[in-house]
Amino acid sequence: MIGRKIEIMDTTLRDGEQTSGVSFSVSEKLTIAKLLLEELKVDRLEIASARVSEGELQAVKKITSWALEQKCLNKIEVLTFVDGGKSIDWMIDAGAKVQNLLTKGSLNHLTHQLKKTPAQHFADIKANIELAATHDIKTNVYLEDWSNGMRNSKEYVFEYLDFLTAQKTERVLLPDTLGILTHDETFKFITEVREKYPTTHFDFHGHNDYDLGVANVMEAIKAGANGLHLTINGMGERAGNAPMASVIAVINDFLKDVKITVNEKALNKVSKLVETFSGFRIPVNKPVVGANVFTQTAGIHADGDNKNNLYFNDLMPERFGRKRKYALGKTSGKANIQKNLQDLGLSLNDEELKKVTQRIIELGDKKEVVSQEDLPYIISDVLDSDAIEKRVVVENYVLGHAKGMKPSTTLQLIVEGVQYEAHAQGDGQFDAFMNALKKLYKTHSKKDLPKLIDYAVRIPPGSHSDALCETIITWKLEEKEFITRGLDSDQTVSAIKATEKMLNII
Repeated sequence: MIGRKIEIMDTTLRDGEQTSGVSFSVSEKLTIAKLLLEELKVDRLEIASARVSEGELQAVKKITSWALEQKCLNKIEVLTFVDGGKSIDWMIDAGAKVQNLLTKGSLNHLTHQLKKTPAQHFADIKANIELAATHDIKTNVYLEDWSNGMRNSKEYVFEYLDFLTAQKTERVLLPDTLGILTHDETFKFITEVREKYPTTHFDFHGHNDYDLGVANVMEAIKAGANGLHLTINGMGERAGNAPMASVIAVINDFLKDVKITVNEKALNKVSKLVETFSGFRIPVNKPVVGANVFTQTAGIHADGDNKNNLYFNDLMPERFGRKRKYALGKTSGKANIQKNLQDLGLSLNDEELKKVTQRIIELGDKKEVVSQEDLPYIISDVLDSDAIEKRVVVENYVLGHAKGMKPSTTLQLIVEGVQYEAHAQGDGQFDAFMNALKKLYKTHSKKDLPKLIDYAVRIPPGSHSDALCETIITWKLEEKEFITRGLDSDQTVSAIKATEKMLNII
């Protein structure tokens, strides 16, 4: 058993396309097929179901034409049906040379769906296999609903396998069609089949309805399965199929007595492409390929990573062409911030780091997500604010905006310990704020407010978060121009912060 080869068959383009709302175009199918074989290096592809549509036929023709040129046509498989030779004619037209024939693996399906006896079904299958062979088409056979067959009609399953193993077939495909197996049953059933037919090639096709897809795959391998059917991102009908990325990681890390050809470094690239083409979004916590799975959030974890990688496991992101990240939020702490600063080539002293950490915690309490790209702007804002002596404080304000009414602001300002208040309307909330501020200065001060000559709003370049926007205001006082910046998750508030800085400067 040492080093025995496990074939990996990807069925993203056939079973995965049965994900609700997913349909790949001809060019998308060809691109994915090339990537799966050339980059990911799976052993086989199931790319379509026969007789589905004209678009499906054109996609298969494109893929088989390319595969013929690459001398890998034997790796391209198509799901076919026991239909009196119609699927075989479709295969011939499509240029495909391997059929995965769908047959009944449980007496329940045979009796109630086909309404045939086992003998009648076996005769039809035999005729199909022989017809395929006359056209140089190889046959693998699916035992649809095999898992329920083993649970409820085992005598029928073994009667069928006795017949099938005497036919000219390449592989027998054992699907848990409805995703009902436990890992114990998977091991037990495949062991029984393996012991009775030791020379037959068996594939296991797992579904994930109870979230047991990966566990069942592990047990199938232990029981002696020769091949696995997987999909990128776990795509497939209902809860989907056993996911490619997780299974490959599990095999490489825990099943040392088997070998596979899959290139795990390409998993993330293929996963993202399939996500883009399918519109089927990857959950952020999806193992191996999810956006968050290599992101440390807690500051204690980042601190531990600095101290002999205490929070690393064998799933190193570099294995999959990825990089570890350290989230910035209310639980991140100084260690996370230092990790991000290192990536950006920045450094802060202890006091500056403490102030920046506090600002990020404040944003986290507002449920804002801060990205690494936001960090330089937070640093600039915090350190810039500290450099200005705060003699004027915008203590409170109420911003009002209602349909059919002019926006209004009630402003409370503290100047060197004295509180002032004013109310005004304007063309917008910030305009109303400025009108209230002008009213206060006209009443209580001989100073003139600077003129606002430019107002710009932007998010930090490269940021993928909605945590921050930066408002940059250019002021003119007499002949002198100067700029202040405000940073906040709310555009109007960031403008008010920039204005407060202006008040302290003048």
